[in-house]
Amino acid sequence: MEFLTDWGYIGLFFASFLSATIIPFSSEFVLSFMIANGFNFNLTVLVATIGNWIGALSSYALGWLGNWSILEKYFGMERKKVYNFKLKINRWGSLLAFFSWVPLFGDLIAVSLGFFKIDFIKVSTFMLLGKMLRYFIWALMTLWGLSFFKL
Repeated sequence: MEFLTDWGYIGLFFASFLSATIIPFSSEFVLSFMIANGFNFNLTVLVATIGNWIGALSSYALGWLGNWSILEKYFGMERKKVYNFKLKINRWGSLLAFFSWVPLFGDLIAVSLGFFKIDFIKVSTFMLLGKMLRYFIWALMTLWGLSFFKL
């Protein structure tokens, strides 16, 4: 992971992108490391947010490209179960995208919203807001931790 921090903002972008895809990865370490080493707070939060947002949109696109036959053939999912899940998705709709940053569940949310063709503009807006808030809070916690421990 050190090579990502050596790349600065580009490394943070890639780390954030990867952590929002179905590939398990943590961008928080890279973000905290950069803030601790004097990188610009606002730019760091912005780059992490954009990278993570684009990564989540790629998961949304993956879902958009999915179809029933793939779910049935490769994942053994029955249409009835998927339909019941769709009812839950429809209940909350694009608001679920706000929580696409949540580890493990976020990927499922993004892919599901794409699969069920939930409004792209609303989904991408709520994804962006959720991810921005997440990184802003994480960055503030990093600053607080650094000042608390006088690092």
